[in-house]
Amino acid sequence: MPYACAKPQVSQRLICCNQQLFSRGSQRCALFSQIYTVTCILESIKHPPAMSHTVTITRTTATTSGTPLFVNTGYLGTVPGLIKLAQLILGAACVGVVSYYFEPRYVKYNDQKPELFFLLISVAFLIGTFCLLLSCVMSFSTATMISKTLYEVVYHGIAFVLYLAAGLTLLIEVNHRRTGYRNDFEPYLAAAVMGLVMAILYLFSTFLANRSYRGL
Repeated sequence: MPYACAKPQVSQRLICCNQQLFSRGSQRCALFSQIYTVTCILESIKHPPAMSHTVTITRTTATTSGTPLFVNTGYLGTVPGLIKLAQLILGAACVGVVSYYFEPRYVKYNDQKPELFFLLISVAFLIGTFCLLLSCVMSFSTATMISKTLYEVVYHGIAFVLYLAAGLTLLIEVNHRRTGYRNDFEPYLAAAVMGLVMAILYLFSTFLANRSYRGL
């Protein structure tokens, strides 16, 4: 949009100077024309034209009763979440197999120490892993903050050592007294193998938790 100065005298002088510029070639008139041009530019900078625009602001207000519940389902898609889910499922299988074939009678109780030890370790870490996974799924802040602490490193490290000990103990006992187990040999052997697999999973979880704790 063209701008014009608000001084009529200056405009009249410019017209006069422009008429004399071609006839006489006056330097004074050319200098005055340049000053006028600069003055008009400065006036346009100080008073820019008003630009019309429309800003639309949308505000949404939601009213709910009770406490909102957020589910962090994206945690199950991460590597630590998938490993915890596998630990939970495989740990439940270990508890189910050993508890189903376990006979808590006094005569056989003294001969089932490896099975009892394996069952206790499986139940303990099944509950611990379930609580840990549930906390990370139900709370986004828990899944973010707990990985930066030393808790998961200690928890998964202890689970790895105890599951390795329980799995090896049961595996050695089952192979050493194969005839004593009769029909229970294959289920206990499968439980021992699953225990060793659980030890590997907890070892991998310890590695990931250590990297997250150190910020790697």
